[in-house]
Amino acid sequence: MTHEEIFDIIYENPIIMAIKNNKDLRDSLDSENKIVFVLFGTVESIPHIVKKLKKHGKIVMVHEDLIEGLSSSPLSSAFIKNYTDADGIITTRPQNAAYARQIGLFAILRFFVLDSLSYENVKETVKKANCDLIEILPGIMPKILDDISKRTRIPLVAGGLINEKSDVIEALNANAIAISSSNTDVWKM
Repeated sequence: MTHEEIFDIIYENPIIMAIKNNKDLRDSLDSENKIVFVLFGTVESIPHIVKKLKKHGKIVMVHEDLIEGLSSSPLSSAFIKNYTDADGIITTRPQNAAYARQIGLFAILRFFVLDSLSYENVKETVKKANCDLIEILPGIMPKILDDISKRTRIPLVAGGLINEKSDVIEALNANAIAISSSNTDVWKM
């Protein structure tokens, strides 16, 4: 699937399912939502997890930092590309996102905005980021989302602590193109 096709699906389906265990995996299979962020697994299980999701027509992004047995090396993306059918990766490491794009994977660079220091780091890093999407956590900070969106041409996803419809609406109104959530109630919004 091309990056443009993935963007089209994200724009049509702005609720992204983030799965963190086998129960979430089962719940996601029959959902109408198309995009899945996989936040769990091992090097042994991730090919099977991705295969199940792909069999159900999902677009799959694997958070390579959270897959047990993968290292912090950009080569983790090569493993995802060569041993799974994932469409892309999520990482907190800018160099890994750049490498993933280089080898043809959709790349999402995830940032945690915990305090003013991490916020300043995000503002500097997004200026030179080489990725397809930026994910900001927690996603319940519309002012921060709006400010970051003005500092980059890279589209934003808001993730983390999104539990209510008002959280979704506020994030989308703050220039996020989508939200990601592990809350199965949010998936149904």
